[in-house]
Amino acid sequence: MDLHFSEADEAFRKEIAQWLAQNLTGEFAVLRGRGGPGDEHALVKERHAWERTLGAAGWTCVGWPTDCGGRGLSLMQQVIYFEEYARAGGPGRLGHIGEGLAGPTIIAFGSEEQKRRFLPGIVKGDDIWCQGYSEPNAGSDLANVQTKAELVGDEWVITGQKIWTSGAEWSDWCFVLCRTDPSAEPKHRGISYLLVPMRQPGIEIRPIRQMTGDSEFSEVFFDGARTAANNVVGKVNDGWKVAMGTLAFERGASTLGQQLNFQNELEQVIAIARTNGAAKDPVMRQRLAEAWIGLRIMRFNALRAFSHSDGAELNREAMITKLYWATWHRSMGKLAMDVLGAHSEIADDAPYALSRLQRLFLFTRSDTIYAGTNQIQRNIISERALGMPR
Repeated sequence: MDLHFSEADEAFRKEIAQWLAQNLTGEFAVLRGRGGPGDEHALVKERHAWERTLGAAGWTCVGWPTDCGGRGLSLMQQVIYFEEYARAGGPGRLGHIGEGLAGPTIIAFGSEEQKRRFLPGIVKGDDIWCQGYSEPNAGSDLANVQTKAELVGDEWVITGQKIWTSGAEWSDWCFVLCRTDPSAEPKHRGISYLLVPMRQPGIEIRPIRQMTGDSEFSEVFFDGARTAANNVVGKVNDGWKVAMGTLAFERGASTLGQQLNFQNELEQVIAIARTNGAAKDPVMRQRLAEAWIGLRIMRFNALRAFSHSDGAELNREAMITKLYWATWHRSMGKLAMDVLGAHSEIADDAPYALSRLQRLFLFTRSDTIYAGTNQIQRNIISERALGMPR
């Protein structure tokens, strides 16, 4: 693994950094640092306008093939893009599920018709997507999905419930795992991967208010919602394979940008520790040092994993990624509160205006739960990486 960037890579870094500096101004200046974890509900209209600005300038979907509307950037240039975006304080991407999950899945498993139909809207920043995976009784046990889809004429008719659907309120489309053959065994068979329009009768969205005060995810109820028969990605009843492909894309190069956001958070905590005297405590200094070291380990392992990945399947190195960063980030949230001391108990304003670090602490409680709990992640490592029995 070569950790050095070429001259061409550094020229690209300068290009994207300059563009961000020139464009995160004026009407978009308010977006700097907003819309991240625990703050996804902020400035949605403005962030959608930002998505379209990125799309018009060719700064969305940078890793996609050029024939799919992307820039076809190398892995290292994708890393640079996400790092510079985070360094500039770019807002949380409203289109990240479309760009990072739906689009790559359609590119890998979809038909040519689906690529022509769905990819341009993602590239332009027009169409916002959400993910219909989890259900009340099928979260980490994803193969237990009960939402049903029945083919009636030339449409799928969908009935069921999804939960923890991030961005459902403002999404145009959702990729939904549905059971299309209830009699299939084992239970991961008989599942299909459908692309479903969100703005239609038969879909009810109920936002879920969380500890941060925001409600960026929702319950979604399907009661006779419809989508075209040809909006199934891959083969009917073979959606499990497609769903696992989507989860692999979730561990893509954007995680390097996520890590730079982590670094921004840690630097803020360190600055406070130096200001309020917490850094004089040798135990606190040790915890800060361990957090810094842990972040570097996270980066190097991510680069190692990407250098050996084909992008469509998780390799062994990548299988520890989610468990590692989720546990690290949760600990960092607690570290932030301990550095703040008594001030961590005081809201910025009434009735419940939280600071960035307070939102960070509350939100990181969920890091080890969503996208597969720590327990499920350990099962994945033992079974898929180490070949151990179930």
